[in-house]
Amino acid sequence: MNKPDIPAKEPIIKTLEPDTYYWCTCGKSKSQPFCDGAHENTTFTPLAFEITEQKEVALCQCKRTSTPPFCDGSHKNL
Repeated sequence: MNKPDIPAKEPIIKTLEPDTYYWCTCGKSKSQPFCDGAHENTTFTPLAFEITEQKEVALCQCKRTSTPPFCDGSHKNL
């Protein structure tokens, strides 16, 4: 299996409104941490996740988290 690119070695903190979001799993998106379609012609697909109420979240940008799309500190071991 191919490993995703690592766009950053720290999470991005965002306040998200209730909605469905698509987290980039390939690491190639120019609109990190969200998908922009850059995974086309790869084996990767975006991960859909839903936010039901406004909240601040730490979204993974190293693409190595075990709790996608949320940061679990995996970037500290890169």
